[in-house]
Amino acid sequence: MHTITLLARAYDDSQLKQVGKNLKSTFEGLKVEIQIDGTTARGWIEASVSGEDENVVLNFLAANIGLCPTSLGNLKKYQTIEGRLVRPDQSANQLQVDVGAFSPRIVDASIPLERLQAQLGDGKKLPLRKFNELFGFCRNLPLAIKILNVNNEKGCIEAELAEKQQRQYDDWTKSLLDRLLILGASQKEIELALENAGFSRYVIGTEPLGVFEYAIVCKFGTDAAGLIPRIGRKLGNASFSVFQPRRILGFFRQNQTVPIA
Repeated sequence: MHTITLLARAYDDSQLKQVGKNLKSTFEGLKVEIQIDGTTARGWIEASVSGEDENVVLNFLAANIGLCPTSLGNLKKYQTIEGRLVRPDQSANQLQVDVGAFSPRIVDASIPLERLQAQLGDGKKLPLRKFNELFGFCRNLPLAIKILNVNNEKGCIEAELAEKQQRQYDDWTKSLLDRLLILGASQKEIELALENAGFSRYVIGTEPLGVFEYAIVCKFGTDAAGLIPRIGRKLGNASFSVFQPRRILGFFRQNQTVPIA
């Protein structure tokens, strides 16, 4: 039997049950037993896998959901991993990302402000709060990061945004479409909330960011923030943020350096 921690978060007991049901359905027909054991202190899903086909299941889960490294020793330099933002407002000079390294103690990866300025800010000396505002950084937001250094003695991880994360933000910005980021709800719950609020006609589709984290793609001209008051009441346990390309483009156009003649 293998005990694993999925690189996926559950926000309440009903979501844990849903994950267990989905996993059993996915691997129906295989000689394997999957048991959801609970969550870690920060909500990572713990499970036990046993049976003749357990290696097939473990490989599938690692490739499609991801497994927490659990300890610093399992993280490698230049590795890309999906983490979750800790509170982005707790520091003025770095972003903290939970990558599932919690044994023997929790160690978050740190993205220095200087790297964000280089990767997302066109080199401009913007404060971290401006990145939070422009890119919708919020607690539990999934982020793909690249590990730059792991110091086991000091217990620290230095990182930057992964290339695929930069490409996602670039693609989102070029689309000119607002995205409502919903963290802590299932796709079915989100679609039902949109339908009940009469907002389905304002939405193009739903992009998964994690098992219970989604980006709602709004139609052109729809203000993502305007959807929150109505559907927020129907998704009580979820949190919300917005990604607004026109605000990002407008900010950088306004702050362009004027070339010297």
